[in-house]
Amino acid sequence: MAKTASPEAAHVPLAERMRPAGFDRLYGQTHLLGQGKILNQLIDSGRLVSMIFWGPPGSGKTTLAMMLARHFDLPSAFFSAVLSGIKEVKEVMARAEREKRLTGKPMVVFVDEIHRFNKAQQAAFLPYVERGDIILFGSTTENPSFEVIAPLLSRTKVLVLNPLSAEALERILEDALADAERGLGALELSLAPPARKLLVEQSNGDARRALNALELAAGLAKGGEITAAEVQEALQKRILIYDKAGEEHFNLISALHKSLRNSDVDASLYWLARMLYAGEDPLYIARRLVRFALEDVGLADPQALAVALRAKEAYDFLGSPEGELALAEAAVYLAAAPKSNRVYAAFGEAMKDVEARPHEPVPLQLRNAATSLMKGFGYGRGYAYAHDFEAGTTAMETMPERLRGKRFYEPGAFGFEKDIRKRMAWWEAAKAKWRRPYSDPADGSV
Repeated sequence: MAKTASPEAAHVPLAERMRPAGFDRLYGQTHLLGQGKILNQLIDSGRLVSMIFWGPPGSGKTTLAMMLARHFDLPSAFFSAVLSGIKEVKEVMARAEREKRLTGKPMVVFVDEIHRFNKAQQAAFLPYVERGDIILFGSTTENPSFEVIAPLLSRTKVLVLNPLSAEALERILEDALADAERGLGALELSLAPPARKLLVEQSNGDARRALNALELAAGLAKGGEITAAEVQEALQKRILIYDKAGEEHFNLISALHKSLRNSDVDASLYWLARMLYAGEDPLYIARRLVRFALEDVGLADPQALAVALRAKEAYDFLGSPEGELALAEAAVYLAAAPKSNRVYAAFGEAMKDVEARPHEPVPLQLRNAATSLMKGFGYGRGYAYAHDFEAGTTAMETMPERLRGKRFYEPGAFGFEKDIRKRMAWWEAAKAKWRRPYSDPADGSV
């Protein structure tokens, strides 16, 4: 049976106990720390500024904020945007004002997951930041450009933290195994190389996940060496970094869409699998495949839309996991299909013209002469019924006068659009052949 850690440490997670006390133990963020780097410049200047720490889970955002507050010997308040509301924000701001009056020092206010505060809650910090009552530290896993209000973002410096490298994670694990006071050193355990490799790979650059899994594996260890099987049991099922409402959601759907557009079948299958494995709603993916068929395959392969719609119907009928195969088949078909955005672009151009000139009059020959008065004004005069002509078309003008001759859609050279190009050319030739004069519309008199 494995030894146990000290009773004092038993109720505090290993990831919390092993927070580094000094900047030299903050591994993996060398782009921020070191000679000439931004954090060293701040430390050397002796002046702290408000900052947003943006990075993935377990990259050291909270740890870095705590270390900076300690280094500058400033009063601090830490709270979570998930658990706190506007009432707690106001209470902390009142404390900050009192501290500033008593000590002359600003308070470091750290808001974990600041992106979860709404605009009003974020705006509550503004006057205190501007007066210097507080130095605001916010941590977020989401892109602050989208999640932090512009006035607050303009008053803070954004520091980007990277996912921890394999080397950084290995150093963190070694520190935890060696530290007898805060870590697992008293247990005299080591990590078997396969166990170390598995733990590092499965942690996705997240130190908290690595340390928590290490602590669980240590409790399962039957000897002095933690095995890969014990690590696997501790990890259970790998959880991918994914937030259905956040940036990674949009990153992954963007990767899928762009892989399909680039006709990369294997990459398309990979990103599809990533999204499904992470728990994305398969019907959301199905809708995106339908959209892709319309926007990016278009009339180069009219069957693509039918394939995407049938995949959605198949998933509706079968559910998971069987129905996911229909999405995979649709993804392969769409990736391999010829591509054309010509209709998508043409429709966009048509909409621009409509927005610029929304009230272009309908040519009289196309108007519906529902009453004798309308007929008297020339409604329907000059209309040529296409089926009455041998070619099935006429040279009758069907565009508004100011748009005559305008061409929105130019078929591409791939797939079915080659046939559409030929058909359009044939119709143009037929119109020219069957062109005949039309009587002028009525002059407006009855």
